[in-house]
Amino acid sequence: MAPANANSQGFLPGGRVIPAGFLFAIAAGALWGTTGPLSTALYAEGSQLTDVGFWRVLVATVGFTLFGLARPSIFRADRRALLLVLGAGGLLVAVFEVAFQYAIAGVGVASAVALLYTAPVIVAVLARLMLGEALTPARLAMAVVVMLGVGFTVNGALVDDTIPAAAGGKGWVVGVVGGLLAAASYAGTTLLARFAVPRYGAIRVLFLELAGGTLFLAAFLPASGRVPAPPPSPAGWLYVLALGAGAVLAANLCFFAAVRRIDAAPTAVAASIEPVVGALLALALFDQRLTVTGWLGLLMVVGGVGGGYLLESVAQRMPGRRAAG
Repeated sequence: MAPANANSQGFLPGGRVIPAGFLFAIAAGALWGTTGPLSTALYAEGSQLTDVGFWRVLVATVGFTLFGLARPSIFRADRRALLLVLGAGGLLVAVFEVAFQYAIAGVGVASAVALLYTAPVIVAVLARLMLGEALTPARLAMAVVVMLGVGFTVNGALVDDTIPAAAGGKGWVVGVVGGLLAAASYAGTTLLARFAVPRYGAIRVLFLELAGGTLFLAAFLPASGRVPAPPPSPAGWLYVLALGAGAVLAANLCFFAAVRRIDAAPTAVAASIEPVVGALLALALFDQRLTVTGWLGLLMVVGGVGGGYLLESVAQRMPGRRAAG
């Protein structure tokens, strides 16, 4: 994939692209950080892991479909958009939703999140190969710092892992493979968004990805013997609606707004604020605690995001360097 022209990517005039891009990416990560508490509440209501993934994507797809009644342009897509966004993008969404649940079941929540956030490093490397984005030592270093910080944060949380297993007793290997697949699908979604959003618009891309993900999940889960069961209570439906509206719709719109303004690598780094938000919410809502290692990891993530912002801002001001690259 060739990099799109800077003007087509929605860069803001007057050098404001970097702050806006990072703010949108951080907002996306913060919204994703609500997934843990809301999912925990859903599990307490009796929902299963794969059910949560399916219903939150379906709710978001239905919401976009209703929105499309007022703006039918989001339904218009050429063949390339259908193949690339609905097909490949939908498959990435479905793989993420399933693989991450197997990661949780195989290695536990903390290790699954740590595996997932190898994604910023994957994005930094693949963005160079596929989109022609700069792969500087500083960018790679910030991605590694954030990855390590996430690992320290989630493994430094003093919390019982009470989420039920989804892999039917499968072992550690399944969990690791699931975590790496989730990271790869997250990285793929980031790269796809960087390419597709400037061409088709954030709303159309998000609708097509979610619709494709819903179709793949609706086919895969029953075929694998895991027919999604609806939330067992009105409270469960409220949690699903909150997940669909916040952690899926709003978060992804913010994320897509970020990739219109900054490169894929710094976007992935900035959005890695998610586990920090999740940890802070756990501290506030569930009386959970962090060890010294956990606090160190939290500071590393925040420092990595802040360092990434400073690096991109400096790069933007350097003569001969294009914005965000």
